[in-house]
Amino acid sequence: MKFADFVCPGAIVTRLRARERNSVIRELVSVLEKAGKLGGGKADRIATAVINRENEASTGMGKGIAVPHVKHKAIKEVAASIGLSSEGIDFTALDKQPVYSVILLVSPEDEPDRHLQAMECIFKHLQNDKFRKFLRQSQTPRQVQELLQEADDNQNL
Repeated sequence: MKFADFVCPGAIVTRLRARERNSVIRELVSVLEKAGKLGGGKADRIATAVINRENEASTGMGKGIAVPHVKHKAIKEVAASIGLSSEGIDFTALDKQPVYSVILLVSPEDEPDRHLQAMECIFKHLQNDKFRKFLRQSQTPRQVQELLQEADDNQNL
């Protein structure tokens, strides 16, 4: 699976307005809904499910990255939004450092394999220092899209 298979180009926020974890999750779920990936009226339920999942165990993996995710019955297709923060957000990350890049992934409950494939794609690239650096430095949604396209095309990034 590639980023192009699940990251919604209309759901990339390079300047998150939210400053705390739950608000960031709500903002990223909201942009997925506005981009037509959730269907109307589901954002609150899905955001609450993501927050509940986050309360069980933080998805702040360290190195300035968090990957909140959930499988939910209201979701029809695997979709992701990306949010960047120059100030940093407390996600209770493993390294206790702020998070600057957030990739929010939502998946249908009945497609666990596709959810895992998307997670594998995300984590494979997030392990790459160069990818994390360029993601954090992206100033526009277009720059993020170009980075994701390069990652899809070039397995070394």
